[in-house]
Amino acid sequence: MPAFTLYGSRGSTNTDRVRLTLAEGGFTDYELVLLNLQKGEQKSEENMKRHPWGKIPVITFPEGFTLYESRAICKYLARKYSFPLLPPDSDVEAAALFEQAQSVEMLYFAEPAGRIAFEKFVKKFMGLPPNDAVVSDALRSVEMFFDVAECLLQQKDYMAGKGFTLTDIYYIPLIQRLFACGYGDIILSRKAVSAWWDRCMNRPAIQKMLAADKEAAAAARK
Repeated sequence: MPAFTLYGSRGSTNTDRVRLTLAEGGFTDYELVLLNLQKGEQKSEENMKRHPWGKIPVITFPEGFTLYESRAICKYLARKYSFPLLPPDSDVEAAALFEQAQSVEMLYFAEPAGRIAFEKFVKKFMGLPPNDAVVSDALRSVEMFFDVAECLLQQKDYMAGKGFTLTDIYYIPLIQRLFACGYGDIILSRKAVSAWWDRCMNRPAIQKMLAADKEAAAAARK
């Protein structure tokens, strides 16, 4: 029996956040159950019992413990299985900087980047046109965010300091979505941000997972 079950969906940035964390931790003892969001399976009675808002991802353990929200799941798994993705609790300052970086990602980056992803990516699959005003406003916010990040990353290698942490993982799925929507230049045009992105994407575990996803996507199209 696997250690736990991860309920998610292919192409879900929130699911990928958890999968990247597991990949970096080298953890494979889990079952991935894919829900079809287009069919509304996340709103099924069964999934509503796991997640009261009918969302993904969710993890469930055989003994009954259930946890939802991707960042909470990532942090829990890193602590439970001792993934080297969190600062030690004994280093109060490093832990505080991690929490700060985590808040910055969620409030200043993920919110506007998520709006872009929804308007330019999700709506395409829904057969709906994007709201260009929403996209333009969100793009301004993302540009301003990375202007600041460019300055900060000239002084450190990763978002929370010298080492790669969960905070860096949190960025990856939505930045990939920005590239898919044609906005990769936001990253590549900023030298320090681009170098940070390369450091993240060149990590062996991340490369392995993304390559496997590409193969799976190609096979599904045949």
